[in-house]
This record gives sequence, structure tokens and C-alpha cells, in this order.
Amino acid sequence: MHLKQTILALLSPEALKEVCGHLDVDLNCRTKAAMVRHLLPQESISAERLLPLLTESELQAVCAACGVPATGRKATLVKRLVKQARGPTFVALDFETADYPRDSACALGLVRVENHRIVRRTYHLIRPPRRRFSFTYLHGITWEDVAHQPTFAELWPSLTPFLEDVDFLAAHNASFDRSVLQRCCETAGLPPPELPFECTVRLARQTWDIFPTKLNDVCDHLGITLKHHHAASDAEACALIVIAAHQIFPK
Repeated sequence: MHLKQTILALLSPEALKEVCGHLDVDLNCRTKAAMVRHLLPQESISAERLLPLLTESELQAVCAACGVPATGRKATLVKRLVKQARGPTFVALDFETADYPRDSACALGLVRVENHRIVRRTYHLIRPPRRRFSFTYLHGITWEDVAHQPTFAELWPSLTPFLEDVDFLAAHNASFDRSVLQRCCETAGLPPPELPFECTVRLARQTWDIFPTKLNDVCDHLGITLKHHHAASDAEACALIVIAAHQIFPK
């Protein structure tokens, strides 16, 4: 809605009428404000349908308002703005570990997001390289729960399609999950994914000024249901935080 609202607000009443004529939409409103109110909720009038109808100067004004580079040909400007309207494609992930070394992943949750919507979820228990469990008190997982589960080396290759064509990975306190992923890949003799990480601790502080910024604090602030230290729930909460932040300040 952010991009569509920006387009409608920037267009003159005459330009709005011209656009609606192209789209076969009846616009019997006297004021610009009434026009915007009439068009905003109409799903058939999407940002993606509006953009190709704008002039290059109108597109440049929309780019400037949305913080998108306004240089280039009209087709390039439309492509940039459409990508922004669709939102990033990313995977939120969360690891639980058995003990202190970072190669001891014992659970993994992955949530894939496209166009601000969760499109896939998966959750797996993992057999770590040692029987020692130091963090059962946090996540409730024991050696008996994972003794017959796949190792990271056995599991990870089947999950890499989850990461196809994503812009970034997201995690709460991303330095931890990134280091677990890298160390598990090293131990398994697998290449780690070459993708940037978005940290939702940093994102929550920048977007909503939330302190303290533990995952449960952010979820309480945003009204997100959370079963803390369950990898599937933590990953989904992380995904919802990114979606909420990007809808406020699209990138």
C-alpha cells in the first residue's frame, strides 16, 4: 500500500483522471483527496498497474519520495519501483544448539518470505556431533530427542533450495545464527551460503527504538505470538519482524 499511496498522492487530479481512463475506471470525484480515497482500496488499481502509465518525470518523483535511485530510463525506474512494491525475498532462520561450540546445532527453523508473505516453513531436529547437552533448560531438547535424527551434513543439502533467489537471510541476533551456520558447514565439509544477514535486533532498535531487544521483547511490542527457543516459532517471529519493518520503511 505504501508505494500505491505515494503514487496517488504525487499525481495531479488531471493525471489521476488520465490514468483511470487508461485503466477503464470510473472516477467521478471532485477533489484530489476524494480521488485518492476512492482509488486506494481498489485492488484492481495496483502500484504495478499504475507505474507503466506514469511519465518519466512522474516516475522520478515517485522514486525520490520512496528513496529509490531516480536515474535511468523509464523501464529501469519502473523495474526498481516494482521490486520495492513486491518486497524482498528472504529466509528467516533460527538455530538451537546443544552445547557451547557453534557446530552443535540440534534444531533449525526456516521461514521463506516473498512479497511480504510467508510462503514456506520447515523445522528439523538435528543430531549434533556430541551427546553433551548444556542448553536443554532453554529449548527442552535432549540427546534422546535427536539420537536418530539426521546430522547437519545429511540435512543441509536438502534445504538449500529453500534459499534460491533470496536477497538475504534474517535472524534475531544474527551474529549467533550466522556463526552456527558457518561452523556447521565447516564441520560438515559444506560451503556456507554466500548471502548477507539482516539482524532483527538492529532492525527493531532502528525501526521502533525497542530496548531491551530480546526476541520476546520485540514480539510483545508488535503483538507477535512466540514460543521462545522453539526454532520454528523463533524463525517465524523473525520473519514477521522483518516484514513489519520493511512495510514501514521499504528498501
